[in-house]
Amino acid sequence: MRTHRTARRTSAALVLLAGLVTLTACTAAPTVPEPPPTHPASTAGLTTADVDAWLDDTLPAALEEGRIAGATVAVVADGEIVTARGFGVADVATGEPVDADGTLVRPGSVSKLVTATAVMQLVAQGDVDLDTDVERYTGLDLGHAQPVTLRHLLTHTAGYEERVAGLIGDAGTVPDLRASLVTDPPTQVYAPGTTPAYSNYGNALAGYVVEAVSGQPFEEYVAEHVLAPAGMTSSSFAQPLPDALAGRVAQGYAGTADDAPVGFEVVGQPPAGALSASTTDMARFMLAHLGSPVTGEALLPDDARTLMQQPALDASTLGALAAGPRMGLGWFDESRHGHRVVGHGGDTTAFHSHLQLWPDDDAGIFLSLTSTGTDGAAYLLRDDLLAAFADRYFPADAPAAGTVDDATRAAHARALAGPYESTRGFRSTFLAVTGPLQPVRAQVVDGDRVLFTPGPGALGAGLYEEVEPWVYQEVGGDRLLAVRTDDAGQVRLVGHDSAMSLVPLTPARQAVVPVLAAGTVVLVLALVAWPVGAVVRRVRGRRTGQEAGPGAPAVVPAAGTRGLRTARTLTRTAALAAVLALVGWGVAITTITSLADLPTGVLVGALALQWVAAAGVLAAVWRVVAEVRGRTGWARAAAATLVLVALGGVTWVAATSHLLTPDLTY
Repeated sequence: MRTHRTARRTSAALVLLAGLVTLTACTAAPTVPEPPPTHPASTAGLTTADVDAWLDDTLPAALEEGRIAGATVAVVADGEIVTARGFGVADVATGEPVDADGTLVRPGSVSKLVTATAVMQLVAQGDVDLDTDVERYTGLDLGHAQPVTLRHLLTHTAGYEERVAGLIGDAGTVPDLRASLVTDPPTQVYAPGTTPAYSNYGNALAGYVVEAVSGQPFEEYVAEHVLAPAGMTSSSFAQPLPDALAGRVAQGYAGTADDAPVGFEVVGQPPAGALSASTTDMARFMLAHLGSPVTGEALLPDDARTLMQQPALDASTLGALAAGPRMGLGWFDESRHGHRVVGHGGDTTAFHSHLQLWPDDDAGIFLSLTSTGTDGAAYLLRDDLLAAFADRYFPADAPAAGTVDDATRAAHARALAGPYESTRGFRSTFLAVTGPLQPVRAQVVDGDRVLFTPGPGALGAGLYEEVEPWVYQEVGGDRLLAVRTDDAGQVRLVGHDSAMSLVPLTPARQAVVPVLAAGTVVLVLALVAWPVGAVVRRVRGRRTGQEAGPGAPAVVPAAGTRGLRTARTLTRTAALAAVLALVGWGVAITTITSLADLPTGVLVGALALQWVAAAGVLAAVWRVVAEVRGRTGWARAAAATLVLVALGGVTWVAATSHLLTPDLTY
């Protein structure tokens, strides 16, 4: 009887904790961010003296505060390099300073602009067509559900899900572009041209078109036809770098300047991010794309260069997203303060870079930071520098009034509220579980504004208000969102930052986190309760035996309990396997998303444990039936039922999130 009371208390605790975990995510109140600060405008204009003074006042202190080893910045205007500066150190151990001309940085995905330039050279020469199926040029037989064109690849609308395996390797890794494209290619999950979904794979495929059509290895083609004509004599896509350049690359630090450097990062798909370049060379690249090449040799005909910087897709495929920022052919639309701005950012494990052109103002800025810094300080500093440059030299006019009436704005805000996941994500692999685990939540504040947490394309929350029907602008900022709805007014897609978009989490996807959390809590508590209960029963049994004396009759098991011990043992084994599988998946996902190497055994082990847990659902059913038939008490039956539900819930999550699939590609 006392044992039954203990079991009843344990069962009640399990139910309560499971409910609390399920409801926790719904209780947090929204925190509305302060509008971003406006930096003072320059009275001197875009001059070398003024830019240098601004950088001197800004960067050294910011690097010290964020524990960032080094930084480099170049600004161009009116056909000339206004300034190219280095700050901090290229190597913490030696104290070697960063030099804009002599030090090389790894600008990451800014490399995609070089790849797009190479593609457009072939387009201008008539060697390829933007709207022809790329299979005609590559012959890779990738099995696309729908034809993919260079226009799709350069605008990140080919429809691919994300892939991260082999994205960045250690020094000594030898990349093979063709092999990286044909080995476990990503699934095409969206119709081409319809859904912005940033893709390294897509850009790498565009680079392979250059290689296949030109007959030259990609690295050699860009060296001869892009870097050399641009005057980029200290730049290369080669991995490893030539001896003349290898010793000039700044050390990169994945954390702060106090950490060990990461070494030369090898990009597995070179067109997507393998460039090494000096900042002066990046200034020359900007000038070439502004129509003022320092060598006098144009990278592209003017019409092709202009075409790259214009929106490359329209409403015929994008629908309502065409009202927001749209990709050019390689260039993001990053317009600010009413000025047209095109650009591209880039991140490796250690380097954090960005390049922006102001084509109508004949200006541009490139910056690169060599450390992530304290709490991601590099990301914040990068955004702040770009915003300060815009505020200082191209200040905003007063914002135009919106055209949406109050009632419509409030109704649209309510329709927009809810959880979302990025289209730059995983759909057919075990990493699909990461979408619901890190959703973007939209909440209505002030009746008609929408608070996104985190803000689309941002680290912190972003507050938006509707300025045109289904077009939202960041309050106090320049970011724009465009919303696509169905005929019933239900939100289907939120486009942001040209090559990105958010899709609403389906009810099933929304249930993943609470089901997984509640199930895990129940299983962990059950695993703890079983040995504790055994000890309690043994202690109480000894006391009872002492009271009854040596002649007391033995306890006879109740009728109908045959096999109950086996059912309990199998259920406990399944519960342990489920918890260990989740630990394994957690280790795997953390390792993969940090771009570190993951032993295959971790994935195989997690998969095997997950299958043991899934099979254990049958044992849990057996146990519930045995507890009821054996009349062991309602508390034991309730606890067994709760464990069954928890195992079933965890298994449902595993099945719907591809954690039971034998395909372990990512």
